[in-house]
Amino acid sequence: MSGWIGSALEYYDFALYSQAAALVFPAIFFPSENKTVGIIASLATYAVGYVARPVGAVVLGAWGDRKGRKNVLVFAMLLMGFSTLAVGLLPTYAQVGMLAPILLVLLRLIQGFAVAGELGGASAMIVEHSPDERRGFFASFSLQGTQVGSILATGVMLPLSIVLDDAHFESWGWRVPFLLSAVVIVAGYLIRRRVQEPPAYLAQADAPKRRFPFVELMKTHPWAVVRCILMTFTNVIGMATLVFGVSYATQDGYDIGFSKSDLLWVTLVANITAVVTIPIFGALSDKIGRRVFMLVGGIAGGALAGVYLAAVDARNLFLVFVMVVIVQGIFFQMWNATFATFFQEQFPMRIRVTGFAVSQNIGLMLASFFPALFTAIAPPGSTNVPLTIGLVTFGICVVAAVATLLTPETKGKSLAELETA
Repeated sequence: MSGWIGSALEYYDFALYSQAAALVFPAIFFPSENKTVGIIASLATYAVGYVARPVGAVVLGAWGDRKGRKNVLVFAMLLMGFSTLAVGLLPTYAQVGMLAPILLVLLRLIQGFAVAGELGGASAMIVEHSPDERRGFFASFSLQGTQVGSILATGVMLPLSIVLDDAHFESWGWRVPFLLSAVVIVAGYLIRRRVQEPPAYLAQADAPKRRFPFVELMKTHPWAVVRCILMTFTNVIGMATLVFGVSYATQDGYDIGFSKSDLLWVTLVANITAVVTIPIFGALSDKIGRRVFMLVGGIAGGALAGVYLAAVDARNLFLVFVMVVIVQGIFFQMWNATFATFFQEQFPMRIRVTGFAVSQNIGLMLASFFPALFTAIAPPGSTNVPLTIGLVTFGICVVAAVATLLTPETKGKSLAELETA
């Protein structure tokens, strides 16, 4: 429950930014006569948060491996809460000029640093508490929590976008969800200060410390890190559908014409579907295996991302809903429900948080630039946008699938067996 609730609250903060970067930040922080420049600049600040994640992964991963999973989780939650609250208080470009986007980028860097320790610490804590035969099921709940956080973010943003006209939404309405992060600061401390360290971790906590965890990781498990980084590229499915796809559907430059509330509903439905499917796929991974779900989910989701964009291009909102459920709610969640367990199982306990955090966050840092890349290769006014972006997305997913095939199956092995693998 601690891993689930903590992930939900922290990803509420992180999801808010991705929605605001696609919906309002181009107009209020990056005004430009050139629509393409404004969209790329805003989506690039979305990516900036991921640039800080590898640094956070090294620092917070070492903290989690050496000082305990609990301490790093409390710190990460509080840092995320304060930085997100500060975004809601920022002045706009019209008020202070270039200082506004500079401060926005700085706070996004802090967000990225903070979130880097969240999923690695939470999933390690759950994996190490879980019975060996049910690790996939229990670890999937930290991923389900991230989806609940996105639902909370959309659930706050959506009513505001419906009730307020564009002028009021852009002037103050978007700030309300960010200011509610004050709740995260309080809730995070109250929840996570009561977390117990996993018994398996406590049993080896007094063992002599070896090298700095990142140094040991790169010396002993470099190829596992490379494979996990490449597997993380499967996140391109979400980048194509729920980040670039939102801009494609709503920004004036593309002239598709969907409203902000339309796409917030689409995002909400995708996340609600994911909440249902994640524990199902997590449980099945304990019975069938991790790799099959990561392969099928990644390849099928990547192949259908272009179809989702084609539904947007056809201005068929019903078909957009159908495709987002299939692509994001089902196929991508086959991968998403399984990867945390699979990644954690690649590394021994003494470097587990660092191994997971570094691999995932370097992969996400690289993947986070995909939306801006998509806008650059298919800018407003382009033809065949769904085909272009769909083919690029599928190609990236094939690379991730090859890395998955090169990684041994871990289902059915005890933590003790994995420790010596």
